[in-house]
Amino acid sequence: MHANTKRLAANVPCKVHYRKQVQTVCDEKKLTVAFYRSRSGAEPVRDWLKSLPIADRQTLGRDLRLVEMGWPLGMPLCRPLGGGLWEARSTLAGNRIARVLFCATRGHMVLLHGFIKKTQKTPEDQLNLARRRQKEVDL
Repeated sequence: MHANTKRLAANVPCKVHYRKQVQTVCDEKKLTVAFYRSRSGAEPVRDWLKSLPIADRQTLGRDLRLVEMGWPLGMPLCRPLGGGLWEARSTLAGNRIARVLFCATRGHMVLLHGFIKKTQKTPEDQLNLARRRQKEVDL
């Protein structure tokens, strides 16, 4: 456990300061992360995360853990994209922005697609890919 992390009694709400805003989270997961797996067995989000530098992986991991513990969350950490699709928002070193698109289903946060954002608006092709994967998960 990190030196600055306080251990809480199970299911006791705790306020976490995130990007100058307060988010309420518990010490018990409300969602469990699951990676989208293609029919061929590939896990593209896991592969993408492994390709990132360790500092970026740690930032994304911290942010995804906050979503797991505090679900449902809103801005600035999560934003709904419609149709049950959400984005987890992370700011990486060097003023880069990462997004992990996911859906919440049956107690799981299924990570559908991850990418580094290069434009202000989320590219339509990124959204379409996540929506196609979401349809496979919802079967």
